[in-house]
Amino acid sequence: MRVATLDDGTREGRLIVVTADQTRAVNASIAFTLLEALESWKTCESILRSQAAAVEFDPQASFALDYEAVLAPLPRAPQWLDGSAFRTHSDLVSQAWQVASPFLDSTPLMYQGASDDFIPARGPCYLPDEADEIDLEAEVAVIVDDVPMGVSSDAALEHIKLVMLANDVSLRAFGPREMRTGFGFLQAKPSTVFSPLAVTPDELGARWQRGRFHHPITARVNGRWIGSPNAAHMFFTFGDLIAHAARTRRLRAGTIIGSGTVSDPDRGTGSTTIVEVRAVEKLQRGEPQTPYLKFGDRVEIEAVDEKGLSIFGRIDHTILRKLN
Repeated sequence: MRVATLDDGTREGRLIVVTADQTRAVNASIAFTLLEALESWKTCESILRSQAAAVEFDPQASFALDYEAVLAPLPRAPQWLDGSAFRTHSDLVSQAWQVASPFLDSTPLMYQGASDDFIPARGPCYLPDEADEIDLEAEVAVIVDDVPMGVSSDAALEHIKLVMLANDVSLRAFGPREMRTGFGFLQAKPSTVFSPLAVTPDELGARWQRGRFHHPITARVNGRWIGSPNAAHMFFTFGDLIAHAARTRRLRAGTIIGSGTVSDPDRGTGSTTIVEVRAVEKLQRGEPQTPYLKFGDRVEIEAVDEKGLSIFGRIDHTILRKLN
């Protein structure tokens, strides 16, 4: 099942169920918003799935899906908790700038980001200054229902209801200072961009295995390929990340957990973030050469199946200067 949120002029939007070919949709009958559905998922899921099945056989009952009119699947969420589950990314960047890697085998890295204002897949993404070193970070993300405190990693997997992609937009100029404070990111992490579709794990088939998405994530800047690393290389699973977040508190339905930047030990697959591209350049050539993003740059992130279909829809937005 694939769901999205249509822009209806409200902040929460209107929950819609999307056809398998991603061309048409119907309004959800059981819940007006995705958060409402997630808060009563045991009741809502079967009805949403029935709608998804029915619309495949009755296209006249649906409307054409316009990705320009779609918000983030959850325009606002109770929490956005972003991990760093790819050892390759952390170790590579640390090696390039000759600092100790913060990655630990025993405990996932995670920060709590802003969840009050997510950006649609088609954006645009407004930011104040190019001097802030604007970067993209392509990630896999999951949405959970209510998660109890102290849940185990294995049990946590049962709470994953939807999967999507994210661009965890980052301002690298603020990162080192904010990390040194010990209080975590704030200015370094503006609003996150999410894929237009959120997909139930069963739709991913063999690509979804015990809390990992076994598939490449492709990133492009201004149409230029920068990488297609395989997301299967998560050191920690999403079960591990959820259990870590719920160690001392429960998580409310609609909480989003991010994987951190998708990264692959095979450097031939490229990168999904400019800071990693720059790290490779520094290690190989002595100095980074690729610039960070500029106003007007176009960012594309997607996972494409063997038939050429973008599994979660394509993140395709432009970086623009903040309007006064």
